[in-house]
Amino acid sequence: MLVDDVTIKLSGGNGGPGIVGFNRTKGNTGPTGGNGGPGGDVILEGISDISALLQFRFNKDFKGEDGKQGTTRLRDGTRGEDLILKIPTGTVITNLDTGWTHELTKEGEHVMVAKGGYRGRGNFHFRASTNTTPMEAETGELGESFTFRLELKMIADVGLIGIPNAGKSSLLNELTGAHSKIGNYAFTTLEPHLGAYYGLILADVPGLIEGSSEGRGLGDRFLRHIERTRVLFHLVSAESDDVVRDYKIVRQELQAYNPALTKKEEYVFLTKVDLVDGKDAEAKLRLLKKMNKNALALSVIEDKRMRAVKDILNTFLKEKKVAPPGTTLGFSEAGVPAKKISAVDDK
Repeated sequence: MLVDDVTIKLSGGNGGPGIVGFNRTKGNTGPTGGNGGPGGDVILEGISDISALLQFRFNKDFKGEDGKQGTTRLRDGTRGEDLILKIPTGTVITNLDTGWTHELTKEGEHVMVAKGGYRGRGNFHFRASTNTTPMEAETGELGESFTFRLELKMIADVGLIGIPNAGKSSLLNELTGAHSKIGNYAFTTLEPHLGAYYGLILADVPGLIEGSSEGRGLGDRFLRHIERTRVLFHLVSAESDDVVRDYKIVRQELQAYNPALTKKEEYVFLTKVDLVDGKDAEAKLRLLKKMNKNALALSVIEDKRMRAVKDILNTFLKEKKVAPPGTTLGFSEAGVPAKKISAVDDK
């Protein structure tokens, strides 16, 4: 199960209390109470694992470690350990209490979201000529505590879109070796799946229906995952009785959700052409070409048609400076030779 939108409470650790203490040496009985240790901060770190938000599915409250109490002989308490929570890159962090927002876009990026409490001072700090035996010490301050929304917007090179049962999962599986569920019924894909075609990340986004941008069907929950894709592969099934209608439904939902989505580079594929009459497929392809000149016929079981898709992807690989399949880059060009990566599958 992919968890891509959670609300959690994050709190810094409390500062440790100072202590009242005195030197027991004869002739030197001054205050020696040490300070407490500061509370640990809460830090979010970006990683590439898109399933990382699963840790927040049931546990909604996280806290840094409290600072330790000071001791005598002017020894301060130890600082509480920072709590580092790993979340996927592409996650938008929103502080619901203050309105502050930030997006983690790089692996290894850190952002401190809840500061630990300040330490309490021991009685040594309260000594004075008029108060040589202070009996007071401070308790540590509470750490900051906020409610955050973590919203994952996947970062992929290519987004596979279309109405339900358009063949997106089949294409992803064929290109990347992913294991997306396939079936001849609507909403086979209930959550996004990722696959890696050499250096490119492909995202299979659950099918869109009319009204998705308003919450119908699977709703607009997954439309945000299309926002970060560089290119859209728009799949339309050749089994449809009206391919233009199916194409326009998806385009209208993209426009309603975010007009910028309709400006992305788009390739249209008439899928499952092996399941319909050849002349019927040609007629439907001509209709789609009027909508988008990049329209191509596709069947995942026909090598020639799959080669056309791979040629497009290989062009993207060259632009990304990743070696296409069948080539080897020197270490001076890419660090290591490119290779196929197993797909991410959360099922």
